[in-house]
Amino acid sequence: MSTRLLLVFVASLFTFAASLLATGEHPSAPQQPQQQQLPQGKGTSSQSATQTMQASQTDLAAGLRKYIDGSTRKSADRKFHVRYGGRDLALDLVKVHDDRFASLGANKYFACVDMKGTDGKVYDIDFFMAVRGRTLNVTETSVHKINGKPLYNWKEEKAVWKKVRVS
Repeated sequence: MSTRLLLVFVASLFTFAASLLATGEHPSAPQQPQQQQLPQGKGTSSQSATQTMQASQTDLAAGLRKYIDGSTRKSADRKFHVRYGGRDLALDLVKVHDDRFASLGANKYFACVDMKGTDGKVYDIDFFMAVRGRTLNVTETSVHKINGKPLYNWKEEKAVWKKVRVS
């Protein structure tokens, strides 16, 4: 038992140190399962903790797709709408980046999706979500990239991910 705890501690310490040096396109996904992940089922072993993490990502992806589908169904033109640069973008979902989900702590999560606009451009949209119980709430959306060109990047400062200007 103490060997497992030591391994988890060392792995967590390594993950934290590596993330302090990281600057990237998106907040990075955690390397170890965390307790605030949405539980898929009950379990007590470390194997079930890993399964919970994977199920959690699956639950988040499904919840985000449901949110996008619901917004699309409610709009008159059957498009997902985001404000950018003072105008309304009408978008169709292309892909949810399941590999880009990240826990931000305190039951807050990050995800990004690719969407195609009626103007023919591909938009990378960042979603910030909060989870209460089994309910997912989208708290913020922002246009991160247009046709693959980033409008901002992500940098971790003092264990908090922040948007930084593209240089």
